[in-house]
Amino acid sequence: MADGHKEPPIVVKIGGSTLGNNDTSLADLVKLQQQGQDVVVVHGGGPVISQWMQRQGIAPRFVNGLRVTDGESLDIVVAVLTGLVNKELVGIMHGLGAKVLGMSGIDAGILEARIANPDLGFVGEITKVNPEPINTILEGGYIPLLAPLAMQERDGSQHSGGALNINGDTVAGELAHALGARHLIFLTDVAGVMDGNGRVMARLNRRRARLLLNSDVVKGGMIPKLEACVRALETSPVTDIVDGRDQGALLKCLEGDGGGTRIVA
Repeated sequence: MADGHKEPPIVVKIGGSTLGNNDTSLADLVKLQQQGQDVVVVHGGGPVISQWMQRQGIAPRFVNGLRVTDGESLDIVVAVLTGLVNKELVGIMHGLGAKVLGMSGIDAGILEARIANPDLGFVGEITKVNPEPINTILEGGYIPLLAPLAMQERDGSQHSGGALNINGDTVAGELAHALGARHLIFLTDVAGVMDGNGRVMARLNRRRARLLLNSDVVKGGMIPKLEACVRALETSPVTDIVDGRDQGALLKCLEGDGGGTRIVA
């Protein structure tokens, strides 16, 4: 919790695929802060990373929704997420009246990770979350806005202490879990979790979500989102995956009228 008198924070993941599409996500976040609610935000930036990779003649590759990240790609990922995307979002939100502090999971040792699958390159699996800096920022009245990077744990390897690329959905789930968030919300570019016939499943429980993950129904970028919801639900009561392109999607979701898919414990 941010302090002994406040509710646990809300964790919101804003997808790189929705940014710049004239959605109201950033304005909605500012409204929540002005209402006195503690919000932690994780942002993506996948499309911008892919654009910069292609400019450098590097073809983006994905495995189960996770970006394959070699050394050259990692430089682009770090520069784009922490430089271009994070600071642009901070600037926009500041202009809307927010108190916001932009950073990555590397800063203050918030996230540590190890290389999970060498085939993915410098892509991390989170091993430790340090929520103390997040809570300190919330207590100061700021929104922490995190780029999804982590520091490689001190394992004696050549890359020890270096940056690792982490899927933003995974980061949001781990932060929600560590903070005991009262709500985890994914603002994405799809209507929700679809069944085999392409219909949105409005409500799931954790058991049903696990079954979907073990099936062939859920694919691509929805896999890490659903995995993150399952993880967060160990300490958080409710998670949502909603279409962030809809006007007021975040505020509607918190009012119970956001459409999409709600997943509860």
